[in-house]
Amino acid sequence: HILNDIAWFKPNASPNLSCRFFTASHETLLWARKDEKAKHTFNYEAMKNGQWPEDFIKKQNLQMRSVWAINTPKTIEKRFGKHPTQKPANLLKRIVLASTNKKDLILDPFTGSSTTGLAAYLFGRKFIGIDTEKKYLDLSIKRFEELEKNLKNKLVL
Repeated sequence: HILNDIAWFKPNASPNLSCRFFTASHETLLWARKDEKAKHTFNYEAMKNGQWPEDFIKKQNLQMRSVWAINTPKTIEKRFGKHPTQKPANLLKRIVLASTNKKDLILDPFTGSSTTGLAAYLFGRKFIGIDTEKKYLDLSIKRFEELEKNLKNKLVL
């Protein structure tokens, strides 16, 4: 059962080099639950009152809208390697905070470079990530090791 569709607008989207189409500058995110009766978490106050400086559309103390303007992953997020569909940490932080509570379990069956897992870990959620590509699982391990090191040194993702 679909609760919301969210347009992730990428202000810094890659250019369309072929010049034969509109430049793809957004992706659609679906927020769903198992069925209409299933319970879901929505941390309304965190979305309304949270600090979201990376999103020029979101206005402080106003309801979160369904269009989010968040840049694509920063170069530093890809320093251990790239995944072709890697999402920015700021996008997954927002999703994790909006739809889960501490100690909740998040399953990502297409984990890629584990941006979801890093956000889950950062906010005290449990995480299971699955991927069929060993190179991306290795990339995930490097990213988790770095996060652990940064947390010990009081640096964050």
